[in-house]
Amino acid sequence: MGSKLVSVAVTPNGYADAVYQDWFVMPEERHMPFSAFLDILEKKITSPGVFYVQKQCSNLTEEFPELIGDVEPEIPWMSEALGKQPDAVNFWLGESSAVTSLHKDHYENLYCVISGEKHFLLHPPSDRPFIPYELYPPATYHISEDGSFDILEDKTAEKVPWIPLDPLNPDLKRYPEYTQAKPLRCTVKSGEMLYLPSLWFHHVQQSHGCIAVNYWYDMEYDLKYSYYQLLDSLTKVAQPILDSSWNS
Repeated sequence: MGSKLVSVAVTPNGYADAVYQDWFVMPEERHMPFSAFLDILEKKITSPGVFYVQKQCSNLTEEFPELIGDVEPEIPWMSEALGKQPDAVNFWLGESSAVTSLHKDHYENLYCVISGEKHFLLHPPSDRPFIPYELYPPATYHISEDGSFDILEDKTAEKVPWIPLDPLNPDLKRYPEYTQAKPLRCTVKSGEMLYLPSLWFHHVQQSHGCIAVNYWYDMEYDLKYSYYQLLDSLTKVAQPILDSSWNS
């Protein structure tokens, strides 16, 4: 499958779908032969930016069907327990500089590391009052002819709510409430699987060339979801009061 065209996210700093300056910036999505991506990953050739196979619309089944014989298309016990098939099965492969910024998903997530290591920083949904959200205009990285990256803002799209805080180096002067949060950390190694419940916040790093597959099962929009929505709404209402008390 070396000549097969695959989707690769390219950024100048390793942060795709993340806040940079005053924007929520998405990666440049580049289509290239899989062999060319591997040459960049293995440092056989150099190219500006950080490269990451991370398209999350079930790219294992859509772009890498050749691998399905080596990877289960579902987690049987999870499918049986939830009474449903996964909505998406995603394949991940990239450089150690590629980082997933802090966020949450509306999926029950089973994350399987095939080779290398993934490093997770986790927050339970109950930490929502201590995790800041702000609205940012969406934009996309675009590489220019000289190899530098431009940021192209989408002026027609609505602003995106996203977490501006970097949990590895939090700006506690700007976000003092984060001192009350209690992050958990774990490393998932080759042959191991992490169950990441829906609505849990997570920030992810990896070893170079780490290969992983994750399974997204849609969450149940039940009492747990209602509780989270209540907590989220109360946090938004109370935020101005909390900000003034932290800064006083």
